[in-house]
Amino acid sequence: MKKFNIRKVLDGLTAASSSSSSSPSATQTGAQNDPVPEVLQSDHFQLCKTVRHGFPYQPSSMAFDPVQKVLAVGTQSGALRLFGRAGVECYCQHESGAAVIQLQFLINEGALVSALADDSIHLWNLRQKIPAVLHSLKFNRERITYCHLPFQSKWLYIGTERGNIHIVNVESFTLSGYVIMWNKAIELSTKTHPGPVVHISDNPMDEGKLLIGFECGVVVLWDLKCKKADCRYTYDEAIHSVAWHHEGKQFVCSHSDGTLTTWNIRAQTKPQIITPHGKQPKDGKKPEPCKPILKVEYKTTRAGDPFMVLSGGLSYDTVGRRACLTVMHGKSTAVLEMDFPIVDFLTLCETPYPNDFQEPYAVLVLLEKDLVLIDLGQIGYPIFENPYPLTIHESPVTCCEYFVDCPAELIPALYSVGSRQKRQGFSKKEWPISGGNWGQGTQSYPEVIITGHADGSIKFWDASALMLQVLYKLKTAKVFERARRSEEKAGSEIVDEDPFAIQTLSWCPESRMLCVAGVSAHIIVYRFSKQEVTTDTVQLLEVRMQSEFSEGDSPDPAGDQTPTLPTPSSPQEVEPPPQTPNSDGPRDNIPCLQVRSSPLKQSPGFQVELVVQLLWVSGEPPQPITSLAVNSSYGLVVLGNSSGLAVVDFLQKTLLLNMGTSELCSPADPPLRQPRSPRKTRQISTAASDSMDGSNTSEDRCKSPTSGSTSPCNSDDERKHRFIEKVKSKSRRFSKTVANDFARMSRKISSSGEQKSDLEANASFTRSRSSSVSSIDRESREVISSFCFCESFPKKGEGSLGPCLLLGTSQGSVIMVALSLPPTGESRLQQPVGIASCGSLVTLKGGILTMALLDSSGSLLPPPSEQWYDPNGSEEEREKRRRRPASPTSPVEGQDSQFLVLCSEKQAKVLALPSQTRVHKHSITESSFVLRADVVTVGGGNCIACFCANGHIMTLSLPSLRPPADVNYLPLTDMRIARTFCFSHLGQALYLTSPTEIQRITYSQDTCEHRQEMLSELFTPVETPEAPNRGFFKGLFGGGAQSLDREDLFGETGAGKASRSLAQHIPGPGGMEGMKGAASGVVGDLARARIALDERGQKLGELEDRTAAMMASADSFSKHAHDMMLKYKDKKWYQL
Repeated sequence: MKKFNIRKVLDGLTAASSSSSSSPSATQTGAQNDPVPEVLQSDHFQLCKTVRHGFPYQPSSMAFDPVQKVLAVGTQSGALRLFGRAGVECYCQHESGAAVIQLQFLINEGALVSALADDSIHLWNLRQKIPAVLHSLKFNRERITYCHLPFQSKWLYIGTERGNIHIVNVESFTLSGYVIMWNKAIELSTKTHPGPVVHISDNPMDEGKLLIGFECGVVVLWDLKCKKADCRYTYDEAIHSVAWHHEGKQFVCSHSDGTLTTWNIRAQTKPQIITPHGKQPKDGKKPEPCKPILKVEYKTTRAGDPFMVLSGGLSYDTVGRRACLTVMHGKSTAVLEMDFPIVDFLTLCETPYPNDFQEPYAVLVLLEKDLVLIDLGQIGYPIFENPYPLTIHESPVTCCEYFVDCPAELIPALYSVGSRQKRQGFSKKEWPISGGNWGQGTQSYPEVIITGHADGSIKFWDASALMLQVLYKLKTAKVFERARRSEEKAGSEIVDEDPFAIQTLSWCPESRMLCVAGVSAHIIVYRFSKQEVTTDTVQLLEVRMQSEFSEGDSPDPAGDQTPTLPTPSSPQEVEPPPQTPNSDGPRDNIPCLQVRSSPLKQSPGFQVELVVQLLWVSGEPPQPITSLAVNSSYGLVVLGNSSGLAVVDFLQKTLLLNMGTSELCSPADPPLRQPRSPRKTRQISTAASDSMDGSNTSEDRCKSPTSGSTSPCNSDDERKHRFIEKVKSKSRRFSKTVANDFARMSRKISSSGEQKSDLEANASFTRSRSSSVSSIDRESREVISSFCFCESFPKKGEGSLGPCLLLGTSQGSVIMVALSLPPTGESRLQQPVGIASCGSLVTLKGGILTMALLDSSGSLLPPPSEQWYDPNGSEEEREKRRRRPASPTSPVEGQDSQFLVLCSEKQAKVLALPSQTRVHKHSITESSFVLRADVVTVGGGNCIACFCANGHIMTLSLPSLRPPADVNYLPLTDMRIARTFCFSHLGQALYLTSPTEIQRITYSQDTCEHRQEMLSELFTPVETPEAPNRGFFKGLFGGGAQSLDREDLFGETGAGKASRSLAQHIPGPGGMEGMKGAASGVVGDLARARIALDERGQKLGELEDRTAAMMASADSFSKHAHDMMLKYKDKKWYQL
């Protein structure tokens, strides 16, 4: 019997309702042409997170498994990030979101214990690809301050703020009745509370002795069997950490005054006191106090002096000095400066046994924004080269783009030029965190992520197979002069902090052409070359784009001709008379940045082809660039902002068109808006109001699209409403740096606060398609929001295809521009390109976000592009690859052969070309608006993927605009996600989930099904190293490690039951997750099981051979012994 699928029935009903809303002309068109078959159904879509890349945001703790070689990092938001070898990463999240205060591995057991700030502990199962919580324990009456899990023990010690110690069985996550109370641990004569427990550890040589450190400076050696304190060690300063010598005869404490005290366990009153960074007075007085030593570790070696590693403890007179890690080895002391404050550090050792020589080989330092691994085995303590993609936030991310299914040779080409950029001086040893195994996924298509940064740098990342590796870094700031401090204050009034920050970019993977727009209203066009060149003079083109209908400048109302460009302007003709910023009067005809005048050495990779700069106009700064597109086949770059449109020919280095948006409409069309005189204070004051709406901190100013956050609200609905209102008051136009600087300028220009409030009251929200959501002038000025190069029909009813440019505006207008290109070759470099506006095609609600073309069969038509050629290569190769691809064949007369797909903030439409009739229409949202939309290929079909401000992700099948999927993905969205969200083909998408992390998701059912196979494995079966040999004399005289039967001591039989009100046990979902993980990786498990069986059979065969050899040897010995007995059987003793 055929299975009934309700979702397909609903899809059919939706398609029927969608088609019924089409216009009558659409019905006639559909009657002439057969309907386009669509394959996308609701079961092609499923939304899930795949992997998270980048540095853990706001780290708080870490732990390391020395046998599995796996690192765990906890954060202040309750996240867990686990790292193995390069490419092995995992992310998981505590439901409560409380900060992770401590992590403890069950060494070589595939489990991890986490302690949270909400006084709960959790047991994570790491033996599955997606770790899950097996058990949780929530303390009700006491605050957790410290945890300790001895090696190969199942009993976890938990210290509390009250000074008590509780013991938990990690197998069942139940409390033991054995409790160490603070009043029994300290002396009876002590009148004050010792404070919270700051340290717990057992004696390396005697498991029955527990060392307890209290914050007040008291350390107690507790006898677990006798349930009493053996010794007490008292010091006047507060304790921060304690470390044992491996022989268990002495320990070291770090204190709040910058001192280290070394205690002998048998001498309670005479510690050895040193101040590593204190000045020693000559008169024998106590050294001056220093900053607290937050942590100390004491590690021994067989062949040399021990290592003592500590953080903090610097002198108070080192004001402004960066955080340091101190390594004391013998008589030498090395102070290693760090770039960021130290959160925690761990000394990596060869053995997991605390009672053996530790043999430290590296120090792992967790900083607030970095992870550093120091090699202790080489002179100078060099650092290891970090293989993880933890440098995403090296400079704040300002824009992000995602490209899937790129040309196969692209990633090797980027890697080859990027490998020459690697720093030198790293340790020659391999990265020691080498646990886990890579996934075995079958999906292997090239993926590239591009990130633009606040310092003007652009990074290309290889994102294939759920991994992330930096390929190449481009520094756009090299093109410009570095202004001096005095000049910056006098002449750089548009942006102070990040003048080179990347605003948006356009990249063609086929031709490797890159076009970048920055916040200083500059555009740089790059070509990719494998050869190094030196450019004597950077090609510069200056463009004066002034606001439409400005004073003294108004469009010519006469004439019936469509706007065309009579004569292209060369860079020399466009260049205005120079003016210095210090001249009297308003600034005019001056760019925001000064292009480099000295020769520019360009390494292999992306090399500058042309720089375009927008100029100041009558004291008003150039408007930020809101949209950008480059086309390698046409040789054109097009840019738009609130002033209008500019088209640049980067082959001839000329400006082809500089025109206002309203002038692009044909005279027969109604004007896009009523002309009005500009009010300069309006634009600036509006930017100021947007700046005031955001954060005013200096950190937020330099992190334009990554520093947004939602304000705390009383309810989820209120947070949603406030977020949507906040996004409506912003757009993707300005970076926050520009907005804040405009705010500073407005304080000088604005005459009163009443004008500003009046402007805000009359503000209207507009939108643009770029990489960030920021402020816009809230008047009715129309802004160009998107571009699309295509081979299409310029005019209605025209039967011939030709090069075209589609423009979308913030008020929903779509304008067609026809391009007339000269023939290829020398003619292309000499004859001008013709441009003619064909008027407005259609108008949608809300700003236009994306536009695309489909052919008559529903296949996506990508923009024309040429194959890459090396601009510095041979002339033959350049001519061979420079040829523009032939235009598609002309369609049959009288029939529509293309579909134009349009998507705005509110709705989507599909038009048939060349008749320009509306075929389908769909209202996406009424209560919210779309933040990002892209036309993508997934599941063998095409669709529009949309991300709305209310957190919904939906898809619209093409060309019918039937919605097969609508998922409420982010119920509480924040501004950062809204600014950086982007879709790509094959069901992939990503966004910046924190200032340091990229979250990748998939909306493809096929990818979700294969997700388990693609994910890496954290746990691999490894034999635990053998315990250290006690030696003959230690075993004979009892000098070795003393074991303890903790089961008898802490079990229910010996200690009784704990109070039920003390903690609540919460079972986790880890069991079911483990079953799912095991079921998903059947192929890999069977393969590993087969290998294990082969190894077992081989070992059994070797054992059988050895057994047979031993039996043969025994028989031979027996035979020889019998012969010897017979030989001497009858002889007397004196005959021997």
